[in-house]
Amino acid sequence: MTDTPDKQLKKTDLMTEAERDAYHAEKMRKKKAARDKILATKTEEKGLLIVHTGKGKGKSTAAFGMVFRALGNGMRVGVVQFVKGVWNTGERTVLDKFPDQVTINAMGEGFTWDVADRQRDLAAARKAWDQARALIADPSYDMVLLDELNICLRYDYLPIDEVVEVLRNKPADKHVIVTGRNAKDELIEIADLVTEMTEIKHHFRAGVKAQKGIEF
Repeated sequence: MTDTPDKQLKKTDLMTEAERDAYHAEKMRKKKAARDKILATKTEEKGLLIVHTGKGKGKSTAAFGMVFRALGNGMRVGVVQFVKGVWNTGERTVLDKFPDQVTINAMGEGFTWDVADRQRDLAAARKAWDQARALIADPSYDMVLLDELNICLRYDYLPIDEVVEVLRNKPADKHVIVTGRNAKDELIEIADLVTEMTEIKHHFRAGVKAQKGIEF
């Protein structure tokens, strides 16, 4: 029989409930003081270039969460969906209820693997990008979401140099969000915030189809 090593006691194990409460309160006070000290150094305010990429689910979902948050703050938002033009989505239904605050353009021809005509893809991507550039340049918009732009860049439907130039020189106070897997290194380099969604487990692999309220 193998001896089981004694479990190491934590500092709080021998405390009374009152002592634990006091210890917790002091620990939280120190954490708050440290956090407040850090926040006090963050004084700059600027428009951000945000990139959501990676193979995991949630890139567009997180971006639309930011859009809805912006709407709640009275901001005006422009949305361009590059490759979801044929989908009727829940977010589109909601955004259509805020015509004074939102302009949404779904100019794609559907996901790229559904379309065999490369020239049509190129034309659709260019049309969507022209609209995106107009929204970015328009001072009346506080935020612009370029949903699935990364897919167009991955397939070279748009020149990365042109896109980077526009995004690098966007108005200083405007937020721009770019989504889609396989974000180009050039885009990541100029971004202020980059999040990579990592797939741990996905229901598709278990044979579950796209579902209302989850995927669209």
